[in-house]
Amino acid sequence: MSGELVTIFGGSGFIGKTLVQHLAHAGYRIRVAVRRPNNALFVKPLGDLGQIQISQANIKNRNSIEAAIMDSDYVINLVGILHESGSQTFDKVHHQGAALISEVAAIAGVKGLIHLSAIGADAEATSKYARSKAAGEAAVRKNFPGATIIRPSVIFGPDDLFFNKFAALAKMFQILPVICGDSKMQPVYVGDVASAIVNSLGNEGKTYEIGGPTVYSMRELMELVNKATEQNVPLIPVPTWLAYYKAFFLGMLPNPMVTIDQVRLLEQDNVASGNDLASLGVTGTPVEAIIPNYLMHYKPSGQFRTAT
Repeated sequence: MSGELVTIFGGSGFIGKTLVQHLAHAGYRIRVAVRRPNNALFVKPLGDLGQIQISQANIKNRNSIEAAIMDSDYVINLVGILHESGSQTFDKVHHQGAALISEVAAIAGVKGLIHLSAIGADAEATSKYARSKAAGEAAVRKNFPGATIIRPSVIFGPDDLFFNKFAALAKMFQILPVICGDSKMQPVYVGDVASAIVNSLGNEGKTYEIGGPTVYSMRELMELVNKATEQNVPLIPVPTWLAYYKAFFLGMLPNPMVTIDQVRLLEQDNVASGNDLASLGVTGTPVEAIIPNYLMHYKPSGQFRTAT
């Protein structure tokens, strides 16, 4: 509803900045809660003058969360990490952070809470990431029973860490490693995720699994990267045991290319159980329609072709 205030934790990230645009277009006032406000100033021009404000908040600090949520109509938690680093652990971010946000939101009496989780969230999963996502969901449900939980598949878009990562690998090493090539994924466009979140405002107590219009194998996704970048590099199957071996060492880097936990995730299919994207009024955008537009700079000649 026009004029209502939505606080977004993690609103300056990959998903957040797209969601801010969608909410602004729908007429909401938006408070972007981030750890470093100076690094999030770029979101302010995404809406009208004064429509978007920035608030300093740390999901480990109750007082800052309370300040960010004050007077909000809705709260959206997008905070997540793909690998652990120092004090940023899966449990602290996905579980404890989600628990604190949902607890404060309930006490504040906001109209609704939307929590972004992930397909594959499972308390019994081999992956720490998936277990922490499940723990976060359970905490949110306990503290705020009417919360809406969104479980997306792999999210793609201009700043994604999936297609961009593999395109960069192909350009750097002139090969594309294929890990768990038969595993299935259902990539969903970041703009569709944002639309689904906006459309789910006011839907109490529901869980939605959302994926794009097509299910691909991991190998098929690597073929799409090859096609979009016109690199045509060899696709090299990597045995699972070798993937774990390499991930052990790569996981020690500050920004690892792949970790053991990510290999565990890749071993499992990442496919929505139903057609929840459509039930939220969103038509899924095909991968093929989007990735050529933002992977063009990985082409041998960039976005330009040499005339023949």
